[in-house]
Amino acid sequence: MEKFIAGLAAGAMLGALWVANSNKTRALVQKGQEEIKEKLDAYMDEKLAEFEQKKQAGTQS
Repeated sequence: MEKFIAGLAAGAMLGALWVANSNKTRALVQKGQEEIKEKLDAYMDEKLAEFEQKKQAGTQS
C-alpha cells in the first residue's frame, strides 16, 4: 500500500511538471478555461435579462 501511495504521489508530481512545461497542454487548459468563462458569462447575462424582464413586468401590472 505504501508503494502504491508513493507511486501515485510521484506520478502526480511528474504529471504536474509535464503540464507546467508543455506549452501545448498549457494552451489547451487555458482554452478550456476561457470557453467555460464565456459560457458562464452568457448564462449569467441570460439570467439577468430574465430577471429584468420579470421585474419590469411586475411593475407594469
